[in-house]
Amino acid sequence: MFKKVYIVDDDEVSIFLAEAIMEAECFAAECKGYLDAQKALNDLLESAHNGNPDALPEIIFLDLNMPFLSGWDFLEALVPVERDLKDRCRIYILTSSVDEQERRRAANTALVAGFLQKPLEDELLLQLKQCS
Repeated sequence: MFKKVYIVDDDEVSIFLAEAIMEAECFAAECKGYLDAQKALNDLLESAHNGNPDALPEIIFLDLNMPFLSGWDFLEALVPVERDLKDRCRIYILTSSVDEQERRRAANTALVAGFLQKPLEDELLLQLKQCS
């Protein structure tokens, strides 16, 4: 079981479903959903700057298409703390997008551990638990 997981998505239903499946699968002790990507980014950057690895989420499920701060903008803002996050926090793109160009871009982004299709499914969570 992971200690802490963030879900960053502008869709309440997506967050609700992801949290419900994680709870059913005992995936994380703490699951925090963010409708506001900027708030998630601020919390993550604060944890990274405090130098306390226990404050960081082990996994972030990140939507790409969000207003104000897209998933790509979120990832770009993490570049200065990439070294602090590497090997401590895995980011999975969780999107409804089937754009192959976005998939390739994610594969070339250092902090992205994978590109997943919505909705989050229990089989996928089991695979992620086994990879930890």
